[in-house]
Amino acid sequence: PDDLASIIYTSGTIGRPKGVMLTHANMLANAFAGVSAVPVCPEDLFLSFLPLSHTLERTVGYYLPIMTGSCVAHVRSLDKLAEDLKLVRPTLLVAVPRIFERFQQRIASRLAKAPRWKRLLFDLTVTVGWRRFQTIQGREGWSPLLLLWPLLDRLVAQPIRNLLGGRIRLVISGGAPLSPEISRIFLAFGVNILQGYGLTETSPVVSVNRMEDNRPETVGPPLPGVEIKLAEGSELLVRGASVMSGYWGNPEETAEVLDQDGWLHTGDLASLDGDGYISIIGRSKEIIVMSNGEKVPPADMEQAITGDPLFEQVMIVGEGKPFLSALVVLDEGEWTRLAESMGIDPRQPDVFDDNRVKSVLLERIAARLKPFPGYARVRRVLVSRQAWDVEGGLLTATMKLRRAKVMERYKKEIEDMYVGS
Repeated sequence: PDDLASIIYTSGTIGRPKGVMLTHANMLANAFAGVSAVPVCPEDLFLSFLPLSHTLERTVGYYLPIMTGSCVAHVRSLDKLAEDLKLVRPTLLVAVPRIFERFQQRIASRLAKAPRWKRLLFDLTVTVGWRRFQTIQGREGWSPLLLLWPLLDRLVAQPIRNLLGGRIRLVISGGAPLSPEISRIFLAFGVNILQGYGLTETSPVVSVNRMEDNRPETVGPPLPGVEIKLAEGSELLVRGASVMSGYWGNPEETAEVLDQDGWLHTGDLASLDGDGYISIIGRSKEIIVMSNGEKVPPADMEQAITGDPLFEQVMIVGEGKPFLSALVVLDEGEWTRLAESMGIDPRQPDVFDDNRVKSVLLERIAARLKPFPGYARVRRVLVSRQAWDVEGGLLTATMKLRRAKVMERYKKEIEDMYVGS
């Protein structure tokens, strides 16, 4: 059990990737704890689309189905994911938030062009579906509104579920935070998304929500056999059978994160409610400290901005600067419609230097950031015509931003935004 089974390199969102040493016991303990927390059965059919080199897919989408006797189908490619969902019709998905963000953006884009009555019907379905979810969870009582559900389900919710194949029983979402707005929509439509949290160093799952008590604003309570506590500064510490033995050939960095009592220092900031449910606040090394001393967790802001279907990808910058700026990739279809409505040629080479375009983009960003404090405002925007992807080295395998790489790629453009500030 304690023999080295695999060396898995961290995705390297912060600093240099390190080889995480995982034993047979680490991986099997994690898979078994996962099955103990979330019901998976031999009749389940997984659709695998994350790379097997990533520990989330390997443990939860590979070893766990072997343990439960379930079937696994593999997508032909990410480009064909939408087709393969309908072809395979899986009952269970191991996914990352980016997948649902893309689905939500497509839905929002279609609604923007739909008649007003369709938008109202969609909003009503979300309202009634969410109330139904809360009632099933035992957090709210019965309401006459629920009498509308069979009709709304047939007209709106079921067609949305059909995009995922129509048989989805359960979705495990991990690898990055899933925005409450997006999780609310899919849960309202009857897609059971259980958000979890983990690291490569923990084989990887630390916590996950449960079917009978799903609190989507959290990443759930710890798995059976996993201990957690908060250290000074609200850093989350983890201990248990799934915690790595160390970093390959790197005792110095191992000692930095793994203390003598076996506690792994995750580097993630968290809070705990009275029932032990974990909420991830941010990552200690990803906090932006502005020149005025204000501290900003960029992921929350980025998540809010991408709720607008115009913005395909977003990264907030402003470390040591007097104000925040945003690097963005626009959705091509949404941008074309916006430009044409402004009487602008969307393909014009210098179109993003147009002050009218910048003003509109900043207004759209500001609308999404209204709930944030006054200092968390974006005053400059830089548009990248090229999407950030895994192949280009700007995203990890689970589609998280490699912030350092993006900063390096756009170093001159970012400096130019702050000239004279």
